[in-house]
Amino acid sequence: MAEHLASIFGTEKDRVNCPFYFKIGACRHGDRCSRLHNRPTISPTLLLSNMYQRPDMITPGVDAQGQPIDPRKIQEHFEDFYEDIFEELGKFGEIESLNVCDNLADHMIGNVYIQYREEDHAAAAMRALQGRFYSGRPIIVDFSPVTDFREATCRQYEENSCNRGGYCNFMHVKQIGRELRRKLFGRYRRSGTRRSRSRSHSPSPYHKRGSRDHDRGDYRDRSDYYDNGRRSGDRHGNYDRDGGRRRHGSPRRTKSPVREGSEERRARIEQWNREKEEKHG
Repeated sequence: MAEHLASIFGTEKDRVNCPFYFKIGACRHGDRCSRLHNRPTISPTLLLSNMYQRPDMITPGVDAQGQPIDPRKIQEHFEDFYEDIFEELGKFGEIESLNVCDNLADHMIGNVYIQYREEDHAAAAMRALQGRFYSGRPIIVDFSPVTDFREATCRQYEENSCNRGGYCNFMHVKQIGRELRRKLFGRYRRSGTRRSRSRSHSPSPYHKRGSRDHDRGDYRDRSDYYDNGRRSGDRHGNYDRDGGRRRHGSPRRTKSPVREGSEERRARIEQWNREKEEKHG
């Protein structure tokens, strides 16, 4: 019996656990879902819910005034956002992947999934994002159970054949240009080593803007980060919150699996559930 339950965990046959939350970290029913959402207490992946505000949110390809938007402007707007997020969150550790949903359903629109190479990096980023704002909107961040985006993404969308459009229940991942991808992710390949653990040495997103800054037009979001009304530079400089000098050389972090298959993730979530039962038992 136990083997059978383990084999169907997180699948459509599982009548207890929500398969969509298990696969994509989001469910259209939210807290009203009839199945359980097993929220991880630690994960290498963070979900920043509804963070990306596309300029054509009301009607694809059209702005709020009903005027058509040049697709190049939409892509520039997205890549500016993507670079801002990557540079800011890259201060906490090496980023394995950064995916932004192009879906239109309420529970998926603008969702940002950032997967770190190590769980400790994700935990540090989550702590730093608590209570902060982006473009005047509060950042909603949680650990996500998603560690293998191959199971979370819509294959038909990648083949330009998804007939559900923006309301598909699987991720429609918005793509960046090859040049920007090489610029952001290529730094890890060039260095051949882990990035510095000192966040104060990481480049600031305010000084990494390219020529796109000068021609974003009316579709530009404010790309500055806020920490209770202050820019992030105040928070991630050379001083901690208590005003003391930041200490370098923190203890060695434990590596987490970069990619896990379904079996590994099921085992991990079962372990989380057992730990919760023992804690509250």
